[in-house]
Amino acid sequence: MKKNLKSILKGKMQPQELNSLIKSYDIIGDIAIIRFPESLKAQSQIIAEAIMQTHKHVKTVLQQTSAVSGKFRLRQLEWITGEKKTQTMYKEFDCVFKVDLEKCYFSPRLSFERMRIAKLAQPKEVVVNMFAGVGTFSILMTKHSHVEKVYSIDINSDAVQLMRENIRLNRVESQIVPILGDAKRIINEHLQSVADRVIMPLPEKAYEYLDYAIIALKLLGGWIHYYDFEHAIKGESPVDKVKVKVGRKLRQLSANFEIVFGRVVRATGPNWYQIVLDVFIYKK
Repeated sequence: MKKNLKSILKGKMQPQELNSLIKSYDIIGDIAIIRFPESLKAQSQIIAEAIMQTHKHVKTVLQQTSAVSGKFRLRQLEWITGEKKTQTMYKEFDCVFKVDLEKCYFSPRLSFERMRIAKLAQPKEVVVNMFAGVGTFSILMTKHSHVEKVYSIDINSDAVQLMRENIRLNRVESQIVPILGDAKRIINEHLQSVADRVIMPLPEKAYEYLDYAIIALKLLGGWIHYYDFEHAIKGESPVDKVKVKVGRKLRQLSANFEIVFGRVVRATGPNWYQIVLDVFIYKK
């Protein structure tokens, strides 16, 4: 596909511009989202049409015009060509998800990580997903690991509505409980000491909410999958930096813990990385 896009745009762009462009768009269902550098915005229509020509199933091309930001992690999108819509159906590992890219955060670049977590879960486990979005982590885990129950919390009402639809689409109504609200309050009021495993797939908030993840774990303890963003220059390990940061906070919380695994999930910008740590908490 990349070669096809290059051949279509050959002669219309400089080689270095094209190499940068290929890394800057995502295909989600039948929608492409592209991030243009300022130098290429005048060519947006030509590039969008080339993407549709390369990816025959794409019906809409949108331009991302802002960074992901705000309480709901949303981004501003502008229509370039094709159907004027932001809603699509996305398939991942035999599961199907209805997403609205304007109203909810969603990234196809986390597919490997979602399946990695799904495979770690064990049958009959109870899971708390503190930042569930449209339900991707929760549904993949339920379909592929047969957990007993997943409490899926999100503060975005649009995301929770789509999560409910996705739960029905994937026929996991008996296993997933969608919950609208702030994870701190929900755990404090309803989900203390219930979970074998807690997922925290919101890097902007995970550090702030870490003590509530511990509260959600059963009395014998359990797993926390912790996500964060970290800056690292050449010679530094972003994973080690997050381990130090999280370890310091867990000791402040008087937690007995072991950081069993950590890895870079993806690069998010120059010298910036998304990191995951798999942490086991021993409560007793």
